[in-house]
Amino acid sequence: MATISTTSGYATDDTVAINRYLESIEVFFSNWPIPAAMEASKLRKTPSLDELEKKNLLEGFEEIFLRLQKEMGMKSRDLIVLHPGTPGLSEMLDRFSPCHTHDDEEVRYIIDGEGEFGFVLPTGEQALLKIGPGDFIRIPKNTEHWFVLTEKRCIKAIRYFSDTAGWVPKYTSTKVKIS
Repeated sequence: MATISTTSGYATDDTVAINRYLESIEVFFSNWPIPAAMEASKLRKTPSLDELEKKNLLEGFEEIFLRLQKEMGMKSRDLIVLHPGTPGLSEMLDRFSPCHTHDDEEVRYIIDGEGEFGFVLPTGEQALLKIGPGDFIRIPKNTEHWFVLTEKRCIKAIRYFSDTAGWVPKYTSTKVKIS
């Protein structure tokens, strides 16, 4: 279940309230149930996957990809699988934990595990959104944000792209004030 907390002390786990809060930065958040056929998938719960297993797992979410192609113009997708045994995990996470933006939107559907997206609002307030299985998030381009894993250090997320070239992080000078 998703939760949001802010530097001003606001906190909720209500999806409607989370969306209302994130409207000021045009972030869209929703919870889409994991397709029934994939809910019990052994691959969804396996910590480490090879490329063929990733491809097979992605195929189980094809209906969602087709919907996003039609509704949002998504052109490609991949599956990111992070767990404590991922080579270079700390270095990889270090690239996304400082405040940054992207030249393209960031679209994720979490299928297992959990992480936290942080956001800087126009007022300077910061918000931390904890996400897990079934959570879908769309972060507009040029939105100041960051990403960290929770203490479980495991996540499987389908990343959707309209253009992968715009996905390089552009770091800002804003310091993270909430964790």
